[in-house]
Amino acid sequence: MFNSSETIATALILLVALGILVWGFNRARPYGKIGILSWLQSVVLMAPWLLFFGLFAAGIYLNIIGILFLIVASAGAYIYLGNRLRAAGQETILRERATERLKQQDSSEAENTTSTSEATETSPESENQKTTTSQQTPPIPQEDLQTIQEIFGIDTFYATETIPYKEGAIFQGNLRGEPEQVYSKLSANLEERFGEKYRLFLVENPEGKPVAIVLPSSNDPQPATPAQKVLALLLLVATFVSSIEAFSLLLGFDFFNNLGRFREAVPLSLGLWFLLGAHEMGHRIFAQRYNQRLSFPFFIPSVQIGSFGAITRFESLLPTRRALFDIALAGPAAGGIVSLLMLVTGLLLSHSGSTFQVPTEFFQGSILVGSLARVTLGSELQASLVDVHPFTVIGWLGLVITALNLMPAGQLDGGRVVQAIYGRKTTRRTTVATLVVLGIIAIVNPSNPIPLYWGILILFLQRTQERPSLNELTEPDDARAALGLLALFLMLATLIPLSPGLAGRLGIGV
Repeated sequence: MFNSSETIATALILLVALGILVWGFNRARPYGKIGILSWLQSVVLMAPWLLFFGLFAAGIYLNIIGILFLIVASAGAYIYLGNRLRAAGQETILRERATERLKQQDSSEAENTTSTSEATETSPESENQKTTTSQQTPPIPQEDLQTIQEIFGIDTFYATETIPYKEGAIFQGNLRGEPEQVYSKLSANLEERFGEKYRLFLVENPEGKPVAIVLPSSNDPQPATPAQKVLALLLLVATFVSSIEAFSLLLGFDFFNNLGRFREAVPLSLGLWFLLGAHEMGHRIFAQRYNQRLSFPFFIPSVQIGSFGAITRFESLLPTRRALFDIALAGPAAGGIVSLLMLVTGLLLSHSGSTFQVPTEFFQGSILVGSLARVTLGSELQASLVDVHPFTVIGWLGLVITALNLMPAGQLDGGRVVQAIYGRKTTRRTTVATLVVLGIIAIVNPSNPIPLYWGILILFLQRTQERPSLNELTEPDDARAALGLLALFLMLATLIPLSPGLAGRLGIGV
């Protein structure tokens, strides 16, 4: 039977899940059929995991065949909905194009009529003045400013006011087309006139209206300095040492007091570094696809789990929020998939006499790890100690590192994913919420220093958001939004532990 605290926790989880589904539906409903189909895609993509963990919480666990069936059925439904979505999208595009052409014809006729009537009332100087410029002189030279104003027009972005901003200028006005097409035309015109001297950003102002910002290219992200490269190298060495220390403690000795036994921990440490390398390669493969430069990874050493991952900076301007999403998620996706495969392989290879003996509390520390272990190991989890293959421990550590980096805060991978999907305002809120949750966990469970470490790390190094993309107006598609939600869901499933009561009913523990 459920006790009162577990009943309340289960009810809260159900309410949160229901709230997310209702919120997503309300957000998609204004977009009509396309929005509803996109929402259904998100639901279908997450349904296998929600069903699996829901049944698991109820004491019903599926075998590997059942899990694969859920995933295959979900993939089939996702593809079917995707075909319906593309067909609906084509119809909408055709209607929008026809409507836009009619609007352009009406607008051109109205402007011709207005310009004819005003020609007799205004001087030639006022006729040529297309924008109202603030009386304060912007930092951009006046000659350059006048040339920049010429790139705007009624078919792209109709600028009505110019405001000084830092070393550049903000152009307020009206967007006259799809953001992606408008940005492509404006940036091409700017580059044709000035080369690489200026950068154009298409963003939203605090009121939610589109504005264009032009800044000198001297504000571009700068490559790492020699001192920063030396720091990255020192952190790499320190993290390699900390990974050896972490695995030596798991093997029953202290590396610093038994330097001669380091060879015993090196193979396990290399397994962890393989996962860290997969994570970094995921970032860099997609960064190369978007022609983006990334800094040297600044690895974070940790005696508890070997490493907390790495901090990687963008050294070039991101073209779109889509690029930010793909590059940010590619690392956790690569590292997480490899870690999950290694964990499952390790569980399947585990037998009596395996290298590691871990207490059953090891499997109670994560809903995801505990559920997979219950499916594969079965009644073996009822012993106080469980023999496991080294891949099990390495895969578990890889999942924890991936999940920690997916927390929705600042410039962590999870924060970048949230910023790409939901924008900067939401990212500020999730960053504050993440810091509050980490602080509460650190107070309630002071024996576990990891939440405190991560709270300090985020607060002092990673709390700021990633700088805006060049085209900040074009949002990632709904498929990416669904993948982002799935990644955040798996992050929670990895970091949230099983309650002792639920773990006992499921046969995890004595």
